[in-house]
Formats: sequence, C-alpha cells, structure tokens
Amino acid sequence: MEKKGCLSVTKYFLFVFNLFFFVLGGLLLSFGLWILFDKNSFSAVIGENSTLKIWSYLFSGVGTFTMLLGFLGCLGSLKEIKCLLGFYFGFLLLLFATQITAGVLVYTQRNNLKAAVGDYVRDIIRKYDDTAVSDTEESWDFVQSTFKCCGWTGLDDWQSLNEKQKYLRNGTLDIYPCSCLNVSTISSSKNISSNSTRDAKGIRSGFCEASSKEMLPVYRVGCMNSVQSWLSSNILLIVGVCLGVALLELFVMTLSMCLCRNLDQDYDKLARY
Repeated sequence: MEKKGCLSVTKYFLFVFNLFFFVLGGLLLSFGLWILFDKNSFSAVIGENSTLKIWSYLFSGVGTFTMLLGFLGCLGSLKEIKCLLGFYFGFLLLLFATQITAGVLVYTQRNNLKAAVGDYVRDIIRKYDDTAVSDTEESWDFVQSTFKCCGWTGLDDWQSLNEKQKYLRNGTLDIYPCSCLNVSTISSSKNISSNSTRDAKGIRSGFCEASSKEMLPVYRVGCMNSVQSWLSSNILLIVGVCLGVALLELFVMTLSMCLCRNLDQDYDKLARY
C-alpha cells in the first residue's frame, strides 16, 4: 500500500507539473506567433523588425519544445504509458546532456568563441550599408545601443573596416554610427543619412555627422568589453539559474524513471481517479 500510494503521488505530481509546462509552452508559442504576425502592434514595445523576428523565433521554438515535453509527461503519467514516459525521460536526458556539453564547450573554447564572435561582428561592420540596413545590421545597432558600446573593440573598427561608407573609413567627414550615439551628448550631433531610422526605443540605424571631429559623441568602450562586464556582473545569477534548471531536470527525470520502472505487466495499475 505504501508503495502504491507513493507511486500515486508521483503520478499525479508529474501530471500537474507537466500540465503547467504544457500551458506555459502554449502561451510562449502563441506569444511568439503573435509577435511574428502582428509586427505593427509590437514594434512600439520591442523595436524594429529584426528584433521582433529574434523574439518571435525564440518564443516559438521554446514554446514548441516545452509543449512537446509537457504533452509527453502529462499523457504518459496520467495514462501510465511506459513508451511516452520513456520518450519524456529521453528528451529530458538529451536536453540535460546538451546543456552540460554546451557549458563545457563554452568554457574550454571561450577564447576561440570570442575570436569567432569578433570576426562575425567585424564582418557586419565591414558590410554595413545605411542605404539598405539588413536585419543583421539592425540587430547589431540594437546591441550597440543597449550595451552602450561602439564596434567590437571600439570606434576604430568602424573607421578602419567599413567598406560601404568610404567617407567613414578615410575620415574625411566627422561621421559615426548613429547607434553608437552617447545620449548624454545628443545635443552635439545631427543626423545626415536620409535612410536612417529610429525605432520606438530611440535606437538609430545608419550614420550621423558630429559637429566636432575631435569630440565625437559616441560611447568609447567596445562591445566586447561591455558584454564581458555584463557577464561578470551577472555570472552568479546565470550560474544559479543554470544549476536550478539542471537540478529540476534531474529530479523530474528520476521521478519519471521510477514511475516507468514500476508500470510492468504484473503491477496493478494505479487508480486514475
């Protein structure tokens, strides 16, 4: 009786737990699709199209995967289907192994990763063209404005790498990327690009002209340093969240495996009601 009662508690706990995540996944998927198909409503809240696409894909992907796990866990535990519980355990194990592998790779390959990200950002800067700003370029404008930085290592990246704007590279005009603008000195600059855009949060795309070449009103720190500073400031929170998620996955995997192992042909099925 004690064993049966313990398994009953496990069964209904898994059901309620996964029902919650199934509903949560459905909300995330709906929200992602809403952002994707109703850009005009959300552009005033989140930003331009590139940012909207990133958020919509992120919410849709996470929501779909969460719904799949919730469905397997709910139906497998409530109906006591060993096959579904096995799939549920397998997906959780795969997710857990992926997280561990990604964490190890990021730690051991952090220098190579930093170099790869730097090359990717420099390629964006090199091809940046304010006559037709792409989604990737808008995303980088968003990063520079959000982290209050300019270039990967600094403004010199823009002045030495950009191919589309020759006047920026050779320094014949007092030009800088509008997304690098330091808002505390905004009164000392003016926009000269007819193709520049501003989203609801004030993030600018394109190039601007400064009133003084010696005092460009831009952030002096590169985005590499800004991102590193942000990670250093939030490392404990990031590690805590990752550790909490990993422990939760281990706990749920253990419960699902215990329930699955006790649902054999000779075992009286648990009361469903």
